[in-house]
Amino acid sequence: MHVFVTGGSGFVGQRLIRSLVGAGHGVRALARTDAAADLVGQAGAEPVPGDLAELLDGDRPQWTSALHGADTVVHAAAYMAFWGRDEVFRRANLEPSVALHRIAAASGVTRFVLISAASVATGTQRAPIVDEHTDEGRPNIAYSRIKLDTERVLLSAVTPTMTTVALRPPFIWSAGMSTLDEFVAAVEAGRFSWIDNGSHIVDFVHVDNLAEAARLALTRGEAGRTYYVTDGTPMPARDLFTPLLATRGVDVSAARSVPSTVAAPLGALLDAGARLLRRPEPPALTNWITAFMGRDRSYDITAARSELGYTPRVDLATGLAEMTRSISR
Repeated sequence: MHVFVTGGSGFVGQRLIRSLVGAGHGVRALARTDAAADLVGQAGAEPVPGDLAELLDGDRPQWTSALHGADTVVHAAAYMAFWGRDEVFRRANLEPSVALHRIAAASGVTRFVLISAASVATGTQRAPIVDEHTDEGRPNIAYSRIKLDTERVLLSAVTPTMTTVALRPPFIWSAGMSTLDEFVAAVEAGRFSWIDNGSHIVDFVHVDNLAEAARLALTRGEAGRTYYVTDGTPMPARDLFTPLLATRGVDVSAARSVPSTVAAPLGALLDAGARLLRRPEPPALTNWITAFMGRDRSYDITAARSELGYTPRVDLATGLAEMTRSISR
């Protein structure tokens, strides 16, 4: 099978390319810089010079000719940040995704796999366990709101010759994850605190498990469907982040704790104030943090198991060992 990948030079994209190539697929990957081209090449894909932003210029960029002959597009590229205005993410993520989807269908691509995010249901939706039938509510950060908008536009588009599915991973982890840097920085600056002693349930997915789900979605999954993809082992935040941070030599076993009855209203106040003042950076405590660390949340992956044939392959112990080895090199 011939697969066209966006976001191939990123944390998820490089693992995705390796998984696809390892399964015998031919992969071409969009690369907007020479450095990105080197990374996707090292992962095993053929680099295609180009930038998704070019799709916003009105004309069809030359690089889109690479979509001819592709069976599937896996769209993993996205601007990701926990802070920012909706219009920024709409321009960076929604509009290029819609254009790419339209051109892919016109180019004869028969399947389009969108890497979305489980955070589309983090906000006003407070259910402790969520599945694909749970109403998403209103997400509490712009990135997630626009991800949800993108899903809805692409999954509802009329493309008789192209099937579209979306994968919803939660917190993505493994060696090389940049999100852990923010936690390390918070600890080193004395800003890290548990909420309710880290007792709330969080869910997560190893990057290789997500790559496996994307590989399966090349041929499986119903048109217009979303699929939550996790490691299948939700646990208290303390049980996840203590060993994750330990791989970086950071000890949070004695970190202070704030009750959620204090953290949630304080986070809402600081969040609202920073948005009102149009602060370019988030405050120390936000609605996102209090929702992620201060509420129980897991995702039911029954649909991914039954319809994609998905089974998580990398467990926490295996992934942590890999992280430790990568740091010690």
